[in-house]
Amino acid sequence: MLSFLAKHSSLLLIVATLLGFLWPEASHAVFPSLPYVLFFLMLFTLVGIEQSSLLKVLRQKQCWVYSFLHSIGMTVIAATLAIAFDASESLLIAIVAVTATGSLFATPAIARSVGLDALSAMAMTIATTLMMPLVLYVNLLIFQSDGFTLDMANYSLRLLIFIVCPMAFSALVYRLVPRQTLTRVHGKLSQLTIILVFAFPFGLIGPYRDIFDASPTLAGQYLAIAISLCFLFFTVCAALYFRQGRNTALLTAITSANRNVLLTFTVAGSYLGPDFLILLGALQIPTYALPLFIRWINNYITTRDYSPQTNHPE
Repeated sequence: MLSFLAKHSSLLLIVATLLGFLWPEASHAVFPSLPYVLFFLMLFTLVGIEQSSLLKVLRQKQCWVYSFLHSIGMTVIAATLAIAFDASESLLIAIVAVTATGSLFATPAIARSVGLDALSAMAMTIATTLMMPLVLYVNLLIFQSDGFTLDMANYSLRLLIFIVCPMAFSALVYRLVPRQTLTRVHGKLSQLTIILVFAFPFGLIGPYRDIFDASPTLAGQYLAIAISLCFLFFTVCAALYFRQGRNTALLTAITSANRNVLLTFTVAGSYLGPDFLILLGALQIPTYALPLFIRWINNYITTRDYSPQTNHPE
């Protein structure tokens, strides 16, 4: 059963999103449990990664160059476009808050599910999460007209719980557990991690359904903005990293498009304005459609590369 769900996870992620939209009561019920799911998601993902290898990638320059593009670069591009389209102050704040946001903690599990490098995805996720409070502070300082504060104590606590503690536990496991045993359990853990991801689109889509019930037209507008942002993040990174190979381009693209907007809302709260919460819900749809899109791209390219060549007579 686990292997079946993991194999079809790209399709099931968007199915989970749609189910949460269609069943908002259940989505709201799941929402409070998401921090607990997130902890075990990070724990199981990091147990599958040797920490010395992860720290080695984190020390590399290109990891932090990517983080700069993920947050600061995307802020400049998205804010410029939003201003050009005469976005309201509230919407502009919501957009630059999204661009400051680090990658989803679920990104390594999603990357593994579509055949990409989970180790690099984890390193980029951690780097963008560490950069996030500084970029978010500067963005709000520039675009927020009222005074504001970030809940750095809460942010630091979440970093400790969701990143530092799982990394420490993983390092301990690699010291105490024989490598052969770890190799056997990694396969099952990788299947379990992607299944845990299903809870996030299901539990986060509820607020968007509330807006849809109140005003379908408004909900459609925010969905269009969410799709545009994901498309921007995805295509810019894919284009910039294309020369480094297809897998690198796709990995940076999906890591950039996946945004941990729930963490941003937790640390900045009401300073993000009323538009951010609507955008948070709308982003779940394009975000969790991306794995299916990437799997389609890989299948298309593979089929084209290995298709028999037709010989034409001279």
